[in-house]
Amino acid sequence: MKTRQRLRRWHIWLGWIVGLPFLAWTVSGLVMVARPIETVRGEDLIAEGPALPAGLAPVPPAIGPRPLASLRLEPRPDGAVWLLKYADGATRLADAATGRLLPPLAAADAARIVETRYTGKARVAAVDRTSAASPPLDLRRKVAAWRVTMTDGTRFYLDSATGEILARRTSWWRFYDFMWGLHIMDLETREDAHNPLLIGFGIAALVTTLLALVMLPLTLKRRRR
Repeated sequence: MKTRQRLRRWHIWLGWIVGLPFLAWTVSGLVMVARPIETVRGEDLIAEGPALPAGLAPVPPAIGPRPLASLRLEPRPDGAVWLLKYADGATRLADAATGRLLPPLAAADAARIVETRYTGKARVAAVDRTSAASPPLDLRRKVAAWRVTMTDGTRFYLDSATGEILARRTSWWRFYDFMWGLHIMDLETREDAHNPLLIGFGIAALVTTLLALVMLPLTLKRRRR
């Protein structure tokens, strides 16, 4: 009798402790499965880029002594460009017709790239620069980027050096991301699924469940008596 009462008391107190995490895990899990992940990511908001023109005879860029990791020809709204990726991680663009290195993208260039490929009904509301040293939480990549914000709240992040679309963030994605952080109990970075808080509550939930399994046969045995 004393053992059963002691186990019951522990079970009740642990139940109170893990009650809120259980609620958070359940609610956040329901939110994350409420919509298809393709819709959350906004995969249908950006069309494929324009095709390279037939008969194009591109002029290779002057690479120089700097070690090059890759060289790729890509279509852009204003024509084809070379995308140079150097061994040190830096990137540049070069004009495909002349081989001349191009300056980094301006805000108007970023807006034009998005407008050319955007398939939704919203319009560009703002364009601002983000820093590689302190990237926005919804980008989470240490890359200098242009952030193109649409009138419906959707955000597109473009590499400021190449114009590559790095991320598309809908309003629902940001809510989903918050719920994901709540689910793994990491609202700061929303990436650490092995943090002490999550592990601690997980252990407490396991102990609570095991106590319930131990108490069940003891309760049934007592009722038979």
